[in-house]
Amino acid sequence: MTTGTISLHGDTKVQYRVSSIKDLQVVIQHFDNFPLITQKSAFELIKCKQHLSLEGLIKIVSIKASINLGLPIVLSQAFPEVIPSGRFVSAEGNFFINILNSKTKIGKQIVLIFSISQHSRDANLLRSIMDFLGCGGYYSSSTREEGNFSVAKFYHIEQQIIPFFKSYPILGVKFLDYSDFCKVVGIMKAKEHLTQKGLAKVEKIKNGMNTKRII
Repeated sequence: MTTGTISLHGDTKVQYRVSSIKDLQVVIQHFDNFPLITQKSAFELIKCKQHLSLEGLIKIVSIKASINLGLPIVLSQAFPEVIPSGRFVSAEGNFFINILNSKTKIGKQIVLIFSISQHSRDANLLRSIMDFLGCGGYYSSSTREEGNFSVAKFYHIEQQIIPFFKSYPILGVKFLDYSDFCKVVGIMKAKEHLTQKGLAKVEKIKNGMNTKRII
C-alpha cells in the first residue's frame, strides 16, 4: 500500500497511521483481499474439522475473544477459560419464547428459540458452534452486516442447548432468562402447554423475561 505515514516512536517502536477517508478505503480493501491472521487461523481449524471437538471449538472462541470487541456474554461465560476478566461485551445471545396463533385446540402454539447474533465477519465462529452442537442453523441478515445462529426445534433445545449451559453455566441476569427458558421446556415436556392453565403459565414467564424483566 502507498497510503498513510510512518513515524518513529522512541528507539524501539515504529507507527504506521492512516487517517483520511480515502486512504482508509484502500486499507479496508486490502484486508478484504488478505484477511487477518486470526481469521485465517479459524478457517484452518474449521478446514481440519477441529471445530467438531470441544478443544477445537475453544481454540476458535479464543481467536474471537482476542480481536475487536471480544465475545458476546453468553459465549464468554460458556468458555470462561479463554476470556480475560473485563472482556465481556453487551449480550448477543438470547432465549426467546414465542406464542403464535395456531389451529390447535387452544388456538396457540409455543416456539422456543435460542440465538446468538454476531457481525457477519464472525460467520465461521457461529457455524463452528452450530457444527459442534449438531443443531440449529446459520442465517445472514439481508439488511445488516449480521449473522445469526439459532435453534428452534424443541428436541434440539432439550437435548443440546439446555445440557450445554448446565455444563457451562451462564452468570448474571442472563442466567435468569435461561432458568425461565428451562421452566417452559419442562412445561412443554409435560404437555401442560396444551391446556389453558399451562399456556397461562408460559405467558406469565414470557412476560417477565429479557427486556421485560424487573430487577
